Amino acid sequence: MSEFKIQMPKLGESVQEATITKWFVKEGDQIEEDQSLFEVATDKVDSEIPSPVEGIIKKIFFEVNALVPVGETVVIITTEDDDESENDAVIEEVESESKKTTEKEPAQTLTAKSVEKEVVKFLEVTEPAPVEENNETKSTRFYSPLVQSIAKSEQVSLSELESIKGSGLSGRVQKSDILSYVQARKEGKVSPPVKTSGVKTEEKQEQPKISALLGSVDQIIEMDRVRKIIADHMVMSKKVSPHVTSVVEADVTNLVLWRTRIKDDFSAKYGEKITYMPIFTEAVARAITEYPLLNSSVDDYKIIIHKDVNIAIAVAKPDGNLVVPVIKNAEQKNLVGLTKNLNQLAEAARKNKLTVEDYQGGTFTITNFGSFRNLIGTPIISQPQVAILATGSIEKKPAVMETPTGDAIVVRHKMFLSLSYDHRVIDGAMGGAFLRRIADILEEFNIDREV
Repeated sequence: MSEFKIQMPKLGESVQEATITKWFVKEGDQIEEDQSLFEVATDKVDSEIPSPVEGIIKKIFFEVNALVPVGETVVIITTEDDDESENDAVIEEVESESKKTTEKEPAQTLTAKSVEKEVVKFLEVTEPAPVEENNETKSTRFYSPLVQSIAKSEQVSLSELESIKGSGLSGRVQKSDILSYVQARKEGKVSPPVKTSGVKTEEKQEQPKISALLGSVDQIIEMDRVRKIIADHMVMSKKVSPHVTSVVEADVTNLVLWRTRIKDDFSAKYGEKITYMPIFTEAVARAITEYPLLNSSVDDYKIIIHKDVNIAIAVAKPDGNLVVPVIKNAEQKNLVGLTKNLNQLAEAARKNKLTVEDYQGGTFTITNFGSFRNLIGTPIISQPQVAILATGSIEKKPAVMETPTGDAIVVRHKMFLSLSYDHRVIDGAMGGAFLRRIADILEEFNIDREV
């Protein structure tokens, strides 16, 4: 007899738990290999977890909206030659382990309403979940249900929580942080912060609620979970990073003529359609190797320069939401490899088959305003990265060129490139030089390049 314990996968380096948002199967169902079992919430998209085997759903241990620790058994699948008594013993073992976990830590099941506003663990970005202290004070930081429960049981006030330096992503307070604080407080190594007069500082004041005027025929649309997460992430990025945007115009005539000449041969030889995006990605990866600081992240007052160049490509889905799959190690891939990788991600996005791994590890982002026939844009940085490049629409324009007989007005293919960067790390000189280098690489594209 064979049984398989399907565990909650690890969705990121700092992620310790995830929320089940949907079940596709029920106990007793016959399933096939690679059939979707359940869906978990991430910061950008709901990821489906497939079955590694064919069999029967014998036992489901968590319901929808349960917050499940990484590594916890979620479901047991048995093959059809299953021995009932042995399998029941497996289920009892898992239930016993689950019970021990429950006794060790507070229950972590969220309501349907709180799931949408609570924990999105992949990038640790969500609406702040305030720890109640009084009616006049609210937190501007996120605290997980477990941290809130420990704070309540140990009588840790909100002001004390605010003073704890978190070890999680973006300074998030984790279980170990609050337990260390509680122990230090018991030993007299720390003192609770002195309460102020109750007058809020400007930094802690709530943002004013802006109410729109509604007409009799106006329509109200509630944001879905993904749109709420995107909204929170964009607001957070603008608060965290002082944005600066530089713009250059690039003459990409050689590039356009080259693609027009080789696109049919490229498709016949490699079975892939080549667009401009793989070429932009290649240019960015090459420029980053010359300006490695653009491939970094900020952690408090530390700058983390990433060795791998993992370029995220922002893509708008038909439903209007944004997904940002990542091309790993872009600096190591040639144009054919980049094209295949991009096309695979694009196809998976269209079919809603992108995996959690497809979104992880991005160190730099490209967004293509040109796909909407926009000339230029000022994109918002995807945290914790320090820069994002926007590519505009390619258009024919008159340009003055030097010839042996003098200046002449000719038709050229041109586009705008705009780079938004984090001014905490990237100064104007470096940001401008990096952007100019990308433009130079595109302008110097070899029109005789072989495919």
